[in-house]
Amino acid sequence: MSTSVDPIVPVYRSLAELPAGFGPTVAAIGNFDGVHAGHREILASVVADARSSGAQALAITFDPHPEQFLRPESAPGLLTLLPERLRLLAATGIDAVLMLPFDADLANLRGHEFVKQVLVDALRVRALHEGGNFRFGRRAEAGVTELAELGKQFGFVVHIHSPVRVHGMEVSSSAIRALVAAGDMKRARWMLGRPFTVRSTQARGRGVGTRLLVPTVNLAEYAGLLPAFGVYVTRLTVGERCFQAVTNVGNRPTFEGVGFGVETHILDFEPIDITEHTQLDLEFLLRLRPEIEWPSPEALKAQIFKDVARAQRYFRLASGA
Repeated sequence: MSTSVDPIVPVYRSLAELPAGFGPTVAAIGNFDGVHAGHREILASVVADARSSGAQALAITFDPHPEQFLRPESAPGLLTLLPERLRLLAATGIDAVLMLPFDADLANLRGHEFVKQVLVDALRVRALHEGGNFRFGRRAEAGVTELAELGKQFGFVVHIHSPVRVHGMEVSSSAIRALVAAGDMKRARWMLGRPFTVRSTQARGRGVGTRLLVPTVNLAEYAGLLPAFGVYVTRLTVGERCFQAVTNVGNRPTFEGVGFGVETHILDFEPIDITEHTQLDLEFLLRLRPEIEWPSPEALKAQIFKDVARAQRYFRLASGA
């Protein structure tokens, strides 16, 4: 059985889950980490091509990320964890997602075997849209040249897309991960086409009941990529309510033994319903400063007032007030 996203499009978690007679399809294959501006341009072409040819628009992706399977010790932190990646893919207008389990069998599949078994036999692909750096097959043995040759052999068209550039920078997931890791939220936002966002829940053991009565929220442990340690202007969405906020990412060294945390102070606070299961979306807008060990809690408190004033000014300018 397929599962749904939001529920917008079906998500098939293996070839075995595909309905009988699935296809024909127009597809794009990728990890789609971040579903950034480049991904969305390719997927928009997939949708337009599918609509004009009477085929299904399909995004083909993998779980886990191939690097997490092949090189877990050096795999990058992900911009979007799987549920968010599927939600963002669904929002592009595609008709379905095929999420292939990335395991030893798939990793060892030769390029021509992948094309024949997956694209041709299972998906009846009519056209494929990819970026110029696309690689596939065992040990990434094949690229877009081999893909185009296999397309001629099996009767599907391959469209190669040029990289998307914003403000002179080539958009890629790895480039965005580097920007986020450095705390450069402005350029990351340019490439993503939206603010970098962490979707999580409230940390356990913080005394949270069914009502949040203080303006501080600590995020639960998060498996994806987080920005560089520091203090950020942020926006926190809880249900239908969106708050202006300041967030500290780091070890909070002024207080010995506190340890790592993502702690958000809401500026325009009002009591809200929240539990440990309430979804929280934290958007990182601007890095104010690195994390610093202050000589005393009083010194930290004085700096926090300055951080809050800068954040409030940011929001006033952003609103045009």
